[in-house]
Amino acid sequence: MKLPLVAVLSVCATPALASGGLSCEAKTTQASLEIESGVTRGMGSPLFNFRGSAQIAAKSVAADLRKIAFGQANVAQYWLDARELRLVVYREREGSQPHGYVEVTILAKAAGDEGKYKGTFALTAYDTAGDRERTHKAGGRVSCFVE
Repeated sequence: MKLPLVAVLSVCATPALASGGLSCEAKTTQASLEIESGVTRGMGSPLFNFRGSAQIAAKSVAADLRKIAFGQANVAQYWLDARELRLVVYREREGSQPHGYVEVTILAKAAGDEGKYKGTFALTAYDTAGDRERTHKAGGRVSCFVE
């Protein structure tokens, strides 16, 4: 009887892994970016409830790619530790329209204050609409916070 009770108590006494949040923000004359997500501590710090959006100012970019939303399925690559944050989100145009996509890459380093990361973002919009391919690039400074 004592052995099962000891096993249950040892599992209950294990420290719980907490979760926190991640947010990134950037705004330039070329583009703006907002990202929010939950982050689980431990087990690789996986993201959950990920959502984000990007807006591109250039009118030469197709309207459906100028303002685009990202969800969990659009996270292509992700890395977070005490020194750096790396994130790539990628979303293709949906439906029967010609191929197009928006890709955003964030590279940020810890910025001294706990939880703050500062770095750059690079955005690429690619479109094959019409009889030619178009690629638009934008980028700038990004600030992120991880709790």
